[in-house]
Amino acid sequence: MPVVATERYGSLESWKYQLKDGVMEREREGGNGGTTGKTIIGVFKSVFLPQGYPESVSGDYLQYQFWDTLQAFSSSLSGTLATQASLRGVGVGNQEATVAAATITWLLRDGTGMLGRILFAWLKGNKLDSEAKKWRLVADVLNDIAMFMEILAPNFPTCFTCNSIVGVAGGATRAALTLHQARRDNMADISAKDGSQETLVNLAGLLVSLILIPLVTDNPLLTFVLFFLFTILHLCANYKAVRSVVMETLNEARLAIVLHQYLRDGRVLGPLEANLKEPVFLEFRRIVPIKLGVRLGEFIYTSEDLNLAMKNNHKPFLIGVKRGSVCVCLGPDASVCDEIRAVCQAVCLCTVLHPVSPLEGALKQLSMSHNHWELVHESHKLMDQIFQPFLKALEVAGWQTSRTLLDWNEWRVEWKKKSS
Repeated sequence: MPVVATERYGSLESWKYQLKDGVMEREREGGNGGTTGKTIIGVFKSVFLPQGYPESVSGDYLQYQFWDTLQAFSSSLSGTLATQASLRGVGVGNQEATVAAATITWLLRDGTGMLGRILFAWLKGNKLDSEAKKWRLVADVLNDIAMFMEILAPNFPTCFTCNSIVGVAGGATRAALTLHQARRDNMADISAKDGSQETLVNLAGLLVSLILIPLVTDNPLLTFVLFFLFTILHLCANYKAVRSVVMETLNEARLAIVLHQYLRDGRVLGPLEANLKEPVFLEFRRIVPIKLGVRLGEFIYTSEDLNLAMKNNHKPFLIGVKRGSVCVCLGPDASVCDEIRAVCQAVCLCTVLHPVSPLEGALKQLSMSHNHWELVHESHKLMDQIFQPFLKALEVAGWQTSRTLLDWNEWRVEWKKKSS
């Protein structure tokens, strides 16, 4: 019978329509007929996975969700132990404790948490997009520390937990990762299904907790042993989860990794290779090596400084060096490509100023400059030579160049160009 039409439901099933005596007959390709959802696997996928999976999500979705589910399960069990200890800490089961005292204790803890949330969002909110992996890991480490403090609460009643950073950093970085996973503008669906997965995991954790609670009641040693086992599992799963994320948007760390490789051998790393090399632990430095979007007065003090900053530079940004930091002023008409170029140049300068290994090639040539301004001028020339081929190679390798996750501040500067 001739096939007159075919149809498919994502990558799950495909059908064909055939004409038989003038009547259209529908037949499933590769097996017997049926409808989506009649099998257990089909129901599971429709309930817990985004519509259109796997085409509607990023390639790292399944691996990330596996490790994220494992860490959520271990965190649920740790949370059960912490909650039991926390209730004892506010006086549950203590005949000498009053309702008022327990209420005040609980309110004080919640109050400090609310203030902490506001303070953390104010200080670090702009970092959560550009360094989502690092802050995701930090949030879970702090979550374990917070639960450990709750377990200590019965022995140290004045030691109260502040989960503020956990809530803000965890929620915000999860939103950033959801944006990365959404390939059909389906953030809401992915977020909803992630909530369903988390609910299922918490339900499984609840069932296991019903077995655990009678075992750990009035047994502090067993409580601590189980807590540390669950915490180790939680941290390992979290590390594997953030390591499995392959983001195609450029932040400062990924751009620096790709640029250094390009300067070494002319090869541009793809998103998978660069993400594997990206550091996922926060670094605490006394000097910020690169400052993006600073005020003009951050490194320009005189008209001579301004003239030196504009020398060999025809781009809508100015670069200078102050106290070991590379500072970048951005003009209001700068494009995304200009932003990428400015950061590439800043990375080259920072590498020369703070080398962690012997310099080679173009960077070694840059290091022969006699002062900071000469170094900046030579870096302009280097960018004129390499940036356009590098940008094209980025696109070919699969990187997004229409948007970035570079951590720019909001200052935008207009300056008088030198008359030619």
